[in-house]
Amino acid sequence: MRTYSKVTPEGARDILFEECRGRREVQRRLTWAFTLRGYREVMTPGIEYYDVFSLPGAALPQREMYKTTDNRGRLIVFRPDSTLPIARMAASRLQGQQKPLRLYYNQSIYRNRPDLSGRSDESAQMGVELMGAGGLGADLEVVSLAAQALEGCAPDFRMELGHAGIFRVLADQLPVSPEQKEELRATIEAKNYAALEELLEPLGENPAAEAIHRLPRLFGGEEALEEAARYCSGGRAGEMLCYLRTVYTALQKLGLGDRLMVDLGLVQRNDYYTGIVFSAYVPHHGAAVLMGGRYDGLCEKFGEPMPAVGFAVDVDACALLLENGMEEEPAPAVLVYGEPGFEAEAESAVSLLTRQGRLCELSLFETREQAEGYARDRGIPRLVLVGRQVTEMEIKRKGANP
Repeated sequence: MRTYSKVTPEGARDILFEECRGRREVQRRLTWAFTLRGYREVMTPGIEYYDVFSLPGAALPQREMYKTTDNRGRLIVFRPDSTLPIARMAASRLQGQQKPLRLYYNQSIYRNRPDLSGRSDESAQMGVELMGAGGLGADLEVVSLAAQALEGCAPDFRMELGHAGIFRVLADQLPVSPEQKEELRATIEAKNYAALEELLEPLGENPAAEAIHRLPRLFGGEEALEEAARYCSGGRAGEMLCYLRTVYTALQKLGLGDRLMVDLGLVQRNDYYTGIVFSAYVPHHGAAVLMGGRYDGLCEKFGEPMPAVGFAVDVDACALLLENGMEEEPAPAVLVYGEPGFEAEAESAVSLLTRQGRLCELSLFETREQAEGYARDRGIPRLVLVGRQVTEMEIKRKGANP
């Protein structure tokens, strides 16, 4: 019988040394960026009731959740998303707080990837949620903060801006089932033109179908907005397109410049988005490193109506970008060796040196010669010998000239 005691589950992995340093550095930089703008940290449980993620109009695909039961037989899941639990928390724990709520989080999500896409099932994320504020000012704050936060971790990025509501309005005009709408959404998000054409062909001559057919091809700058106006010239879709243009123009003024492009095919896979949506990408990484948008109807599902907008950053993707530019982790400056019978005194010496701010390590070797060899191999320049007397000696690096 095969055992799995030495491997991690598919979709999970061990994180070692430099990767850990990279992750912590990204978390430090993002925390600094968020707190400077007045966002305060919150945490939600790693396990939640399944009901949190199965609300009508905001449900996540059941097949993507890791599920189990509690001791009463109730269905629970490992947190597959951070926005839904924070909306739950805001509705139940933060009702009396003055609005807007500026919240940020630093936690992992767990998604079962049945398509074997190669993406990790456990993803470290950091993000913000601005709750209780609608309008242009709130949208600009969050998108601008997303760009500023990413600038500190991955300067060479581009950002795409869309509006989830445009697809919703157009899809509502089609004679299709909710399941077919979700299939349309998935093909647009994947820019799978052939599959999209196959889904729309049975609908015949339909202005909304024609507009949806064009959505994934409408990306770029002002020219994309101009072409989109041919298909979304009136009604709610026209209003949303006009607002998207306003946000795009304002972000240009805020300095995003050629990093920003419009993408009408950006509909986001989470069904709870209602307004602007945005994603950010970096070279040599196929998936988005940042995703977000406005979700004005979500908090109402938990009994506390309020507008909201936020985003999440893929911490590990950003950490990979930092690793090459990070300085090598320094070796200890001092190795302390305690002679037999002086182990406690050696540990006391280590404590004293660390309180002085010196990077220090305790030798666990039996002989002084072994301690010297270890220090030489590691490049530790000083060896402190603790016995009846305490002496400090210089260690020449292995291979150094005498």
